[in-house]
Formats: sequence, C-alpha cells, structure tokens
Amino acid sequence: MIAIVGAGRMGEGIALAFLAAGHPVLLADVKDRTEEERQLRRDEVRKRLADRLRAMSGHADALESLTLGDRSAKELADATVVFEAVPEVMDVKREVFGWLGSQVPASAVLASTTSTFLVTQIAELADRPERVVNAHWLNPAELMPLVEVSRSDDTDPAAVERLVELLREIGKVPVVCGPAAGYIVPRLQALLMNEAARMVEEGVAGAAEIDLAVRAGLGPRFSVLGPLEFIDWGGGDILYYASRYLTGELGERFQAPAIVEENMTGQRRGLQDGAGFYRFDPAEVPNYRAARIREFEEIFRLREPQLRDGTPVPVRPEDDSTE
Repeated sequence: MIAIVGAGRMGEGIALAFLAAGHPVLLADVKDRTEEERQLRRDEVRKRLADRLRAMSGHADALESLTLGDRSAKELADATVVFEAVPEVMDVKREVFGWLGSQVPASAVLASTTSTFLVTQIAELADRPERVVNAHWLNPAELMPLVEVSRSDDTDPAAVERLVELLREIGKVPVVCGPAAGYIVPRLQALLMNEAARMVEEGVAGAAEIDLAVRAGLGPRFSVLGPLEFIDWGGGDILYYASRYLTGELGERFQAPAIVEENMTGQRRGLQDGAGFYRFDPAEVPNYRAARIREFEEIFRLREPQLRDGTPVPVRPEDDSTE
C-alpha cells in the first residue's frame, strides 16, 4: 500500500502516478472538515482522478485501487511507503509527523514532498529519522518523470534504495542528491527564471520573445544534453571565455566557479581533450555524437510544428478594462 498524506494538487498527482502503475493507494486528507465537507471533498477528488485516469489511459479502472481516507484510516497500518504532501508550513508538518509514526509500520519509508525544508529538518520531526527522505516531485506529478530524492548522512541507505526502486518501477526517473537548498532543478530554474525576468526589466526582449527562445533553443538542447554534458560537448573553454565576457559586461553573477577554471587550465575541456565533467572513450565518441544528433532530430521533428503554429499565450488587449 502506498499512502499519501495530504490530498492537494501534489498528493493527487502522486496518487495518479501510482494508480496508473497498478499500485493500491491511500490518499488521506488531513484537513479538519465536517463529515459533510469530507464526503463532498472525497466525491470531488474521486471524480477529478477518474477524469485524469481516462485522459491518461482511456479508462478509469485503476480507481478501484484508490482509498480516500483521513488521519484515522486503518490502511496506514499497511503502508510500505508514505509520502507527506501537506502545506509547506513547519508546524503543520511537525503535527503530521507527530502522529504518523504511530500509525504506520516501523519499516515504512517516510518521504516528504517538501520543496522548502531540508531532509535534515524533516528528519527531526520523525521518531525514526533514519527512515526519512525527501522526494521532490515536479508538477504535474503524474506526468513529469523526474523525482529528486534527497537523503542526509543519517538516512538509512536501504530506505533510499527502496524508494528509488519503487519510483523506477512506476516509470519515474529518480535522482539522488544531498541535503542542499533548492535540490537540483529548483536551484537551476530559479537562476534561469530570474535572469529571464531581468531581461524583460532591462528591455532586452519581450516576454514572448524570451519564452520562444527558450522553447525553441534552450529547452530542446537541455532535454538532450544536460548542462554539464553540454559544457563538455561544446568545450569548457567556450564557457570559460563567455563567463569572463559576461562578468565584465553584466556583473559578478556570471563569474564561472573554480571547477570551470580548473578544467580549463588542466586541459579537461570535454570532448576535445577526452575529459571534462565526464571521461570519454575516443573509440566511442563518433557513435555517441551520432546518437545525440539523432535525439535532436527526433525532438525537432516533433516540436517544430508546435513552435511554428502553437497556441499563443492568451494576452488581454491593452485597452481591455476589468472594471
């Protein structure tokens, strides 16, 4: 049994991911409600999940494996993995973890979906911190493959391994990271989004032009080559000199970290040197290049019509009044 404590948007998305993969799921709403409110909420959630399952698979048969409950649900006693998905308020999480430990088996993995608190902070709330991990899903959780799994030095490696295996089983792509603010994706995307907003503020380009540049260039590129792989692909020297130029023109936020300079001076510039952030087998480099190019071709074959004729953002006319 997969238990999800917190029945908001994230909780529903995680429930959909496991239901679609054939797992029995308990989705527990822990907000204080009257019995009438609770039943109305359950009816709304069940209908919404049924609609999404039909959209995903053409039918809603998996809904038979869903139990909608609350903090007193007896199914918690059968949970092997529990995802905490309550609001990002520490007092709320403290209260949930306070009673959760006595409701679930001692062997259950407790995975917080928080995007705000470190796993070390969450673990302090549990009676057995060694079984606590953070599992950061991206919305919409039922569709996005990535789940960032954050562990601390006190986390039992077996708990991490069990969660990673479970996520892979349902078709997700788990990536394990340490207890650092922002995980991986939120930290990267915060820099990108702030710089995009800054360019609008500075008059570099309009919002539509910047978004199109990302959708037609940056997005497809980084869906094939991760940022570190791309450094090696193009050459660390390009990033090194580009960073120096942009630092001089735009400020210290573009200064390259020490590892980029060390790779540059150490002749570890990527493919051209056979090493960078990755080490490359010269005999396999031609096949590797060809495979990546084929991935690019496939992405642009699928995306080009949408980029050319896609649905525009519904912008309100300048003279439209909301009064």
